[in-house]
Amino acid sequence: MKLAILAFTRNGCDTAEKIRACLAPEARIYAPEKFASDTVEGYAPPLSTLMEPLFGWAEQLIFVGSCGIAVRAIAPYVRSKKTDPGVTVVDDRGEHVIPILSGHIGGANALARTLAAALGGEAVLTTATDVNHRFAVDEWAAGKGLTIRGMKAAKDVAAAILEKDIPISCEFPIISALPEGCYAGDRGEIGIHIGVHVRSPFTETLRLVPPVVQLGLGCRRGTPREKIEFAVESVLAEAGVDRAALCCAASIELKEDEEGLLSFARERGLPIRFYSAETLRALPGDFTVSDFVRSVTGVDSVCERAAMVGADRLIWKKTAVDGVTVALAIRNWEAEF
Repeated sequence: MKLAILAFTRNGCDTAEKIRACLAPEARIYAPEKFASDTVEGYAPPLSTLMEPLFGWAEQLIFVGSCGIAVRAIAPYVRSKKTDPGVTVVDDRGEHVIPILSGHIGGANALARTLAAALGGEAVLTTATDVNHRFAVDEWAAGKGLTIRGMKAAKDVAAAILEKDIPISCEFPIISALPEGCYAGDRGEIGIHIGVHVRSPFTETLRLVPPVVQLGLGCRRGTPREKIEFAVESVLAEAGVDRAALCCAASIELKEDEEGLLSFARERGLPIRFYSAETLRALPGDFTVSDFVRSVTGVDSVCERAAMVGADRLIWKKTAVDGVTVALAIRNWEAEF
C-alpha cells in the first residue's frame, strides 16, 4: 500500500509511528522540518509544496491532526471519487479516526475501522449507508477488485438502498447471505448486476464487472497493434463481454517478440503470457483445430488453448478478424458479501 502519514506536532509524530507500525512498515511519515528524524521526513512550509505530489502518488493519506488542516491541504487536488486517494484524519492521541475522502471506493472507511481497532480508538464514519447499516456497494466492489460501470448509477443505488431493498442479479454463484438492503432479483426500477456481460436487467442498472476473462490471441507476423485492438473490440462486442472483464492476454511462445501483441497489452494494461507448444498441446478440451496452424506452430489451436491456460471454460470460440484470431475463456468466480 502506498501510504503517506502527515503529522504536525511531536505527539503527532509519535502517533504516526504507531500508525505505521500497525498498517504498513513501508509507509512514509512527513512532518515540519523541526520534527525530522531518521524515521520522519521533514518538509519546509507551505504544506502545499508537499501535498501536490503526495496526492498523486498515495493510495491512502493519513493526517494526524485536525480535520481543518486536512481539508485545506487536499482541497485544491480533489477530483473524483474514482481516482482520489482515501484520506483519513486521526487526532494527536489516536482516539478518533475519521475518513473524510474516498471512504468507499478509495478504502478510507475500511482503513479507519482497521486503524481504530489497532490503536484502541473509535472509527467515526459519516457515510449514510454505514451509519444506517445498509450495503455500501461501491466499497464492496472496490474491495473485490470489480469495475464499477456508471458512477451515477452507483450514487442512485446508494440513495435508493436507504429507502428500500433493491435487487441483485449475478452471473456467478453467490456463496453467502445477501447484504442488508438487497434481495435476489432481475427486474425492477433500479438494481445491481454482477457479471462480465454487458447486461442491464433493471430500468437503471449498476453493473459491477469482475476481471476474470482471459483473452487468447493469434496473429500473423508483423500485425500492428491497431489491427489487434480492432479484432479484440469486435469480438468483445459480438460476445457482449465488457472490456473491464479482461484480466490477461495470452498466446504462444513463438509470438513473445511480436511488437503488435506487446504494444496492445501495454496500452490495455493487461499482463500478457506466452506458452510453449507443449503446454498448449497438453490442455484437454474441444478446440477449433487448424492443420495450417499446426504446421506453423506445432499446436492445432493457439488462441483457444492459450485462453484456456488457467481458466475453467471457453466462453467464445476462435474468431478470425483480418488475420487476428481471438478467443475468450473465463475463470470460476463467486460472489461473497
